Amino acid sequence: MKKYIVFPLLLLGAFFAAGCGTKNTADDNSLVVLNYGKYMDSSVLKLFEQETGIHVKLEEYESPEEMYTKYKAGSIGYDLICTSDYMVERLISEGEVNKIDFSSFSNYQNIDPSIIDAARIFDPDVSYSMPYFYGTLGILYNTTMVTDDEVSSWNILWDEHYKDSIIMQNSVRDSFVPALRLLNYDINTENETELNNAVDLLIKQKPLVYAYYVDETSDEMAAGNAAMALVYSGEAATAIELNDDLSYTVPKEGSNLWIDSWFIPKSCKNQENAEKFLDFLCREDVAMKNFDYVCYATPNLAVIDALDDETLSDTTIFPPQETLDNCTVYKQFDESTTSLYSYLWKKLKSE
Repeated sequence: MKKYIVFPLLLLGAFFAAGCGTKNTADDNSLVVLNYGKYMDSSVLKLFEQETGIHVKLEEYESPEEMYTKYKAGSIGYDLICTSDYMVERLISEGEVNKIDFSSFSNYQNIDPSIIDAARIFDPDVSYSMPYFYGTLGILYNTTMVTDDEVSSWNILWDEHYKDSIIMQNSVRDSFVPALRLLNYDINTENETELNNAVDLLIKQKPLVYAYYVDETSDEMAAGNAAMALVYSGEAATAIELNDDLSYTVPKEGSNLWIDSWFIPKSCKNQENAEKFLDFLCREDVAMKNFDYVCYATPNLAVIDALDDETLSDTTIFPPQETLDNCTVYKQFDESTTSLYSYLWKKLKSE
């Protein structure tokens, strides 16, 4: 998931009311796009408008759950949305997503077929979504405080030696991953006993935790204020650029492979323009701008072919195949499991 460096909500421009989900029904030559914060180079939007005359109005959000609430409120007619794998699956199941006509694209062949295949867990025909960035969930650690061997297992996050020096994600699904994998449970488990066992483990860990953060983690780790943090790979890459003592790993028990994807919601007012923008994002020069800005693994093969060996060998950004094989994509839960997760998360935070 953007598996996400999250920033405060930012609204750019005025927004239009929702319309129908058919092609060429909008009077205005614009697109209303909903994306994670700081997840696209602003020059990309300007370039698209220069080339097509289509103005992109951008709204940003922090979490997939916030995105879902904003979309379902219906006050804004979004034309394109980028979000996490499991939330794409949820909206597809609710009939809220239009199919994408990839046959009209000129650049879709740039998208790595292996990432397209990985996306089938939440979009079986990959006809409703388009991969944007991908990566892993792991541990960012300070090599002057923690050894490589210690972070080979998730159990380091329960080591009392590091009390008040462990940062966890302020995200229910992500924070549950280390506990679930230590207990040898599937990260997509819906078993109530297993989830209760996992939250018990997280409650046991809580006295050791420095903070539950979202967007502050990179700065805190770069400043040396904590020994380790549960982070997304792209966030780790950003922090490592700021502090050479930092490193990143995915523990041996396995973790989450996230795929952030674009989809066209039913509220789209002009699907043809939305598809033009998606095709534009697949273009090598555009995808390179976004890769340089975000520093997450791109599925764009044309960009990968143009990168230097040093960048390609950075396993924080581009995880090796054996790591990917040991990771699992999130699936969307049913309503009862979602409610259980919410209850358990509140239980953890209230302890």
